[in-house]
Amino acid sequence: MDSRTAFRSALLLLVTLLPLSANASSKLYIVYMGEKKHDDPSVVTASHHDMLTSVFGSKDEALRSIVYSYKHGFSGFAAMLTESQAETIAKFPEVVTVKPNIFHETHTTRSWDFLDLHHNRQPAQQPGLLKKAKYGEDVIVGVIDTGIWPESRSFDDNGYGPVPARWKGKCQTGQDFNATSCNRKIIGARWYGLGISDEVLNNNYKSPRDIDGHGTHVASTVAGGEVQGVSYGGLGMGVARGGAPRARLSIYKVCWLGGNCPEAAVLAAIDDAIYDGVDVLSLSLGGAGQELPGTLHAVQRGISVVFAGMNDGPVPQTVSNTLPWVTTVAASTIDRSFPTLISLGNKEKLVGQSLHYNASVISGDFKGLVYAGSGKIVLCYQPAAANSMPPPQALPIAINLTIMAGAKGLIFAQYTTNLLDFLPLCKGVMPCVVVDFEIAHRIASYWRSDKGNAVVKVSPAMTVVGKGVLSPRVASFSSRGPSLLFPSILKPDIAAPGVSILAAEGDSYAFNSGTSMACPHVSAVTALLKSVHPDWSPAMIKSAIVTTASVTDRFGMPIQAEAVPRKLADPFDFGGGHIDPDRAVDPGLVYDVDAREYNKFFNCTLGYVDGCESYYLNLNLPSIAVPNLKDHVMLRRTVTNVGPVEAIYHLVVEAPAGIDVSVEPSVINFTQSGSKMATFMVTFTTRQRVQGGYTFGSLTWSNGSTHSVRIPIAVRTVIQDFVADTA
Repeated sequence: MDSRTAFRSALLLLVTLLPLSANASSKLYIVYMGEKKHDDPSVVTASHHDMLTSVFGSKDEALRSIVYSYKHGFSGFAAMLTESQAETIAKFPEVVTVKPNIFHETHTTRSWDFLDLHHNRQPAQQPGLLKKAKYGEDVIVGVIDTGIWPESRSFDDNGYGPVPARWKGKCQTGQDFNATSCNRKIIGARWYGLGISDEVLNNNYKSPRDIDGHGTHVASTVAGGEVQGVSYGGLGMGVARGGAPRARLSIYKVCWLGGNCPEAAVLAAIDDAIYDGVDVLSLSLGGAGQELPGTLHAVQRGISVVFAGMNDGPVPQTVSNTLPWVTTVAASTIDRSFPTLISLGNKEKLVGQSLHYNASVISGDFKGLVYAGSGKIVLCYQPAAANSMPPPQALPIAINLTIMAGAKGLIFAQYTTNLLDFLPLCKGVMPCVVVDFEIAHRIASYWRSDKGNAVVKVSPAMTVVGKGVLSPRVASFSSRGPSLLFPSILKPDIAAPGVSILAAEGDSYAFNSGTSMACPHVSAVTALLKSVHPDWSPAMIKSAIVTTASVTDRFGMPIQAEAVPRKLADPFDFGGGHIDPDRAVDPGLVYDVDAREYNKFFNCTLGYVDGCESYYLNLNLPSIAVPNLKDHVMLRRTVTNVGPVEAIYHLVVEAPAGIDVSVEPSVINFTQSGSKMATFMVTFTTRQRVQGGYTFGSLTWSNGSTHSVRIPIAVRTVIQDFVADTA
């Protein structure tokens, strides 16, 4: 839902692959071969060439066909093949999968303070996670996105020490990007243009440089350094910084022409990132289901992988990137708004939201109010068919038509008023204001009562921060569960700020919204946790984030989710809840998973093994989803004590409606067992045989004082699977 979404569907049509052979029917296929059999990357690549040579009958043809060789973290390649050639390769015993390349899409001065990660300029006075993590010092975050604008002030390396000795990456040069574009902050940069047409490449920088701005925005949100006095025309004034401001960045540019990202390139970037030595991978990309097996190899090497959950909400079953070993992020609002005073000719004062800050654009006089017209302020409604969120293109189309008509301003009515990403299109031309339908109705009523004479005045916006703004709320656009592909895996995992995030874009700073903006918030917290707990596995870090999340807002009320109508948020909206960084550093207990356990999950997705449903339910995740409870089911979880050695935890269960929940044992006593691990069994029993929808609850282990370890539960009772309800 960032400001480029409206144009991407059209731009996608322009993305074409270079035909690498004379055969017009060739297209790019991805061949995945699992764990690499040799430590020497050149030997792995040679095996790929040999396989292709046996298919093409010519080594030269084989070399011309290959686009990427995956040789560091796993084995595989991307090559231009005909359908017949792809089918032949799929029969090789060492080949796991062969599939066509697809495209993924790319989906702050206040947000970190909102999360209580305050950056005190006197470190001795700095409380909480930031101080413990030394601001993310020398943790390496890989950002797979649209590239980087290295001259941004957010990436100044002043005060940084030498690049960590363990780093094996490189600074790949190219158009307007030389070796000095990297520094001690941006320690690595690569770009992936193979297999992309000249038409597309010619409209982009052939280098890691970011023409889109999305990747720069994401990178600065993760690990941008402190920049004083950042604002958008005076709005949102404050200190811009990333959540892990002392972390290092490695950039992997895989997205071209407005954010469309070939999967072949994404896999190549993951493979390189494993070799380079990143600690965290942040991917604000969407469209992946059981795809991207490279992420499994990254996690098995101790790399935490964080994904955006997509922007197709509030419709159920739209969440993407739902593999169990990654952290999937929903988007939420923060406690900042930009109210704009709308004065009517009848002396009524109303309020909308705007990024209009330039009073010189429009005089202080009242302007005529119409539904359309030159020299007037236009009142416009979102399309009637958009009964929840307006289509992404609705507001920019209205803005462009209004400007073309010679209007002096736009008041646009839509369901939610906090999505302001497109309003910069009005910059320097006219004020544009977003209002809800109630305000629009009052404006329209005034216009009808005084046709021909109705006038209105729009004042510059203000910045309001703090408890006067109801927050957080799950953003309306944030994709919702359950997972369509893996309903036994509860997704999303966590919610984080993703609405009107002010961060670097080119040489300046801009507001963007989307799960793309929420993802780097979780990536940054992950980096901080890795700094404090370098021996923790990716599963332990994910568990700490999920089990310590908040389910209440700043007023102590249950967090709401923007939908039609607005409702209380449930696990399909925000997973474990809203991220709470300072609590995550000391979770008490964690749900760990041996990364090798994920291999069975992957084999289940390929249909290679039996007993998968039981395996899904018993995978030791910090959540429970039972999508087809017909009578009763028993499942297992294991917690690991990472708090005080002597501890007693008591169980608190919030049972889903209509479900009986029993847990054995109900007390865990680490003082008696002498072990750091404890296993418990959970039994769900439906009270009546009905065809129901999902109901929600939670299971919490509490030591009564410092630790409360909560996991979300989602259960659906069914009689016959084919009429199950996802609501």
